[in-house]
Amino acid sequence: MLSTFLFTHFPYLTLMPAIPEARKQWFVVHVLSGQEQKVRNRIERLVESEEMGDYIFEVLVPQERVEENRKGKKIETKRKFFPGYIIVNMKLFSEDNSLVEKTWYFIKEMDGVIGFAGTKDKPIPMRQREVDGMLGQIKEREENVRPAISFETGDSVKVGDGPFEGQSGIIEEIDHETGKLLVSVTIFGRATPVELEAWQVENE
Repeated sequence: MLSTFLFTHFPYLTLMPAIPEARKQWFVVHVLSGQEQKVRNRIERLVESEEMGDYIFEVLVPQERVEENRKGKKIETKRKFFPGYIIVNMKLFSEDNSLVEKTWYFIKEMDGVIGFAGTKDKPIPMRQREVDGMLGQIKEREENVRPAISFETGDSVKVGDGPFEGQSGIIEEIDHETGKLLVSVTIFGRATPVELEAWQVENE
């Protein structure tokens, strides 16, 4: 059963589009959460050993570069932004729109794979505009570092950098796009909202 998350990010999956040519067929594959990279590596290894290169072309684990604060230091890491899913470019349908069983079973029986995104009986390929948007999003998120925000409004935090270092405060607002927080800190005995970067604070 597809999650609300999947339909939110890939709304085209509710309808069956025309089948594109082999190298333009991209599919969303549901995998065990936390095993996305392992499944990708397994597929790529077996594609070579089982000579599936004419059927499986590319496997993507969408990731983004994020910056977080650890003990007062900015640390850059990578995290998946479609956890539990990988994107596979493969020949799953032939020219007459029939399912290519060799590809179907190769992916479906892979350790760590839960199933294909789509209808119950038939996987649904991504539309070209969705593919272009997805590839553009992956490129943008790999090139630009985004702030990692694990806080919520109302959290108590301690400032670890800047002129308010050592001060405690309460998060009033969060801007997830810019990574900025509005934190209420006490200055001269009065609660004052100050704007801080997410990496400048840590949970108390």
